[in-house]
Amino acid sequence: MIAYLFSCDHATCAVPEPYRDIFRGSEEVVSSKEGWEPGALNLAQGFAMKFSTPLVHAGATQLLIHLEQEGEARWSPFSLKLPESMRAKVVDRYQRPYRLVLNQRIAEDLRRHPAVLHVMVHTDPATDGLIVLETPPGAVLAEKYAAAWCTRLAAENLDVRHVSHVSLNPMAASLAESFPTDRYAQIRLSVSQTYFLEGRPLRWDTLKKLLLESLASVAKDVSVISGPELFSIDPS
Repeated sequence: MIAYLFSCDHATCAVPEPYRDIFRGSEEVVSSKEGWEPGALNLAQGFAMKFSTPLVHAGATQLLIHLEQEGEARWSPFSLKLPESMRAKVVDRYQRPYRLVLNQRIAEDLRRHPAVLHVMVHTDPATDGLIVLETPPGAVLAEKYAAAWCTRLAAENLDVRHVSHVSLNPMAASLAESFPTDRYAQIRLSVSQTYFLEGRPLRWDTLKKLLLESLASVAKDVSVISGPELFSIDPS
């Protein structure tokens, strides 16, 4: 049986106590779409509950540290106010453990299961009613899952697209390169925030149910076989 992993990089706009001074007076910015991805944690929790697996999610606003990035790209104009020594502590406290947990979960699941499906859950403020499934270059198993999932969602008259061979952020690229593509399936799910914030073109709860049930349905169509082709997926 395949294992499932759900992660949410921009789950919260929370500012840890030691760093609140650099955000003082900018609370509205932190709680806006610049500070987090509204609805992403709620959706990721739904997936984790549906598939009975622990969720991996961020514990601080992306304005403190952008977990997916490296180097200077990790820092916002706010966090750049911190001394270099404090930024190093932020990396040690938030980014390094987050990535370590993801790597350990995938490695452990691959020891116990033939493959892992990793869905990175995001919501997008720049689209209107769109759902995007992105897969990295050479992602053998991820391509199959994403194509089947896209077909199921399209059958529900949702505006959904599967974009393959996507250039990855440093964190996603590191994971994709660390594990075999025929056993580790990485999909970045991006859902328009109009569903969560405005209830259009569908109510949020309705969309969430469709997303969860469609992935579960696709999972039932996956059969484990021997040889280099681990899985056969029927998207019909």
